[in-house]
Amino acid sequence: MSMMGELTFFLGLQVKQMKDGTFISQTKYTRDLMKKFGMKEKSSVKIPMNTSIKMGMDADGKDIYQTRYRALIGSLLYLTTSRPDIIIPVGVCARFQSAPKETNMTAAKRILRYLKGCQEVGLWYPKEGGFKLIGYSDSDYARCRVDRKSTLGTCQMLGNRLVSWFSKKQNSAGSIYFRRFLLYSTSLDETNLSGLQMFF
Repeated sequence: MSMMGELTFFLGLQVKQMKDGTFISQTKYTRDLMKKFGMKEKSSVKIPMNTSIKMGMDADGKDIYQTRYRALIGSLLYLTTSRPDIIIPVGVCARFQSAPKETNMTAAKRILRYLKGCQEVGLWYPKEGGFKLIGYSDSDYARCRVDRKSTLGTCQMLGNRLVSWFSKKQNSAGSIYFRRFLLYSTSLDETNLSGLQMFF
């Protein structure tokens, strides 16, 4: 790597290394998505998903071209590499890939409209900061209209750096109520692991 110089671009990720930290984003990739899916002239929105409408199986809805919908969802899923703010709405839209309807495409394109207004958002990893590991977890508690299953979201911070995040739909309805969540606040150094807490 030393012969190639400082890393600035890798698999669609833009890496900007500065004296006080590193910034990772997918600004160019986002702009390419806008062009590919014809969103350059569309207006932006402030939130990625309409909170007043719950997506479900739209049996009477108009069928759309499956391949194009899957291409959009795949592109958005890759974008979650540096954009944890869209991981929940993208996950919801991804559930309808087998038989997408026009309403599903509208919801997926709304995510693009949201991204249009904040294309340069990314992840900041400062050099300074502690190594306290903190985990956060939340659930929507059986909000899925199709099968009444819950969706879990979690993220882990190392100091003030986001190092891990994911969203997952529960395997069975009601399992969220019996599951134990481990939220840890741990001081990490060579000899000490402390502050472990269990929440039910």
